[in-house]
Amino acid sequence: MGNKLICMTKKDGRIGSRSKRGSMSKRKSAMEEEMLHRQALALAIQQHQLSQRFDNGSLSRRIGSTSSRRRAAANLSDPLSNISSNNKELSPESLDNMKTKKFVLVHGEGFGAWCWYKSIALLEESGLVPVSLDLMGSGIDQTDTNTVITLADYSKPLIDYLQKLRDDEKVILIGHSSGGACISYALELLPEKISKAVYVCATMVSNGQKPFDPFAEELGSAELFSPDSKSLVYGNGTDKPPTAFMFDKQHLRGLYFNQSPSKDVALAMVSMRPVPLGPMMEVLSLSDKYGTGRRFYIQTLDDHALSADVQEKLVRENPPQGVFKIKGSDHCPFFSKPQSLHKILIEIAQIP
Repeated sequence: MGNKLICMTKKDGRIGSRSKRGSMSKRKSAMEEEMLHRQALALAIQQHQLSQRFDNGSLSRRIGSTSSRRRAAANLSDPLSNISSNNKELSPESLDNMKTKKFVLVHGEGFGAWCWYKSIALLEESGLVPVSLDLMGSGIDQTDTNTVITLADYSKPLIDYLQKLRDDEKVILIGHSSGGACISYALELLPEKISKAVYVCATMVSNGQKPFDPFAEELGSAELFSPDSKSLVYGNGTDKPPTAFMFDKQHLRGLYFNQSPSKDVALAMVSMRPVPLGPMMEVLSLSDKYGTGRRFYIQTLDDHALSADVQEKLVRENPPQGVFKIKGSDHCPFFSKPQSLHKILIEIAQIP
């Protein structure tokens, strides 16, 4: 009886030790996640402050490439936990067989390269090469948003980057929200540089449509553009047409971040900039060159800015090669469902 009691005590001791180790591991992961969020928030604030002192010209920036961020991202708790185990589908053989390993991430309206920081960490952990760009007048690009008039202006950093690629180099282009119009524009101009184009709850509009058209169905353009609207920016004076728009913070929370972590919402609140109105209202001119591109669409099913019905209509009217869906995601899956988004991107990249 005494031996049994000793055996049980030792067993209990082992269980207690494992439990303690598990708790310590969870605390460590939580601390690392907190550290990454603080670093991202500090970076956004610093970039916002420095943007006022940059020289004229366009700036593209890659974020999140340091080894310390990779190490931190590898151990994050939910929603970026177990990165290694979740990436088992991308074996070394699969990675070697992938012809295109470079992902160019294009943000949507009001955002910047900073918004992709979770996706960047995940892609790098998979052995891939993510590049995130600031469109003109966005992120830390120093251009006055009110001077960005056309889609060509807005997309210039992306087009410049693609034109500088080697002759034999292609990329996987990923566009979020209104960034879909920019990747459509790129498909029209430089289809030979794009292996695949991925639209993430994006404005994959047809020829003759405007990037803003899908949002007009959801948000109601009459209210947004009424004389009493507080969302419009009059960069050239109130007696001239509006030059940009920006939703108030409470409106943004409900539209874009209804499922996103509060820390990411805080990051967005200090980082988002007004959206140039000209590019959003420009009619797209798309030819057969655009039609030859391999397009994929990722739908977000709990999206308040671009509802599942509107996204379904975009897919129906302009059919891509493949459609993927993320349950429980708001309009920013790179915040609310980064792992799900990552898995789909990896799956699309491996499609022959």
